[in-house]
Amino acid sequence: MHVLHHYQLSAASRFIRLVLAERNVIYLPKLEIPWERNEDFLRLNPAGDVPVLISDSHGVISGAMVIAEYLEESETPSLLWGDVASRAEIRRLMHWFEIKFANEVGTPLLSERVIKRFSGEGQPSSGVIRAALSNLKIHMQYIDWLAEQGSWLAGKQLSLADLAAAAHLSVLDYLGDINWETHPEAKAW
Repeated sequence: MHVLHHYQLSAASRFIRLVLAERNVIYLPKLEIPWERNEDFLRLNPAGDVPVLISDSHGVISGAMVIAEYLEESETPSLLWGDVASRAEIRRLMHWFEIKFANEVGTPLLSERVIKRFSGEGQPSSGVIRAALSNLKIHMQYIDWLAEQGSWLAGKQLSLADLAAAAHLSVLDYLGDINWETHPEAKAW
């Protein structure tokens, strides 16, 4: 059985949990608290980031995009479908959410609203929160536009891009940062 080291409010971890669920892969979840230094976990992934998947047959696999690609090669159904251009677009959008959206919106909001509170790393920065919320508006407009193009973000069917976006938005929705009424296309998607 696979073991998934994760944190509940990590969008990257949520992304992988969605990918595993979509493929009906059974795994044992192992909670990692980002601000607590766990030496056993650091031996698995010296970067200290979640998610980390321990595969029965292939050992330790670290990072959401790497795990998603690994699962794409080893499990079915395919969430990276289509011709080479379609697969490139899915990867581009997956990268958009896992890197750009995370850096500009998700990570700053999670850090300021949750991690600082529970880790004792200081007071939240209203400036950082305002900047991230401003960036969120731009990203939500992009999601609205993508959703207007079709039923799914990258084309005609569910893909890794949709799961990556859903994971990131679910964290922000949990934190109460998304006004769905101003983004009807994203809400419908």
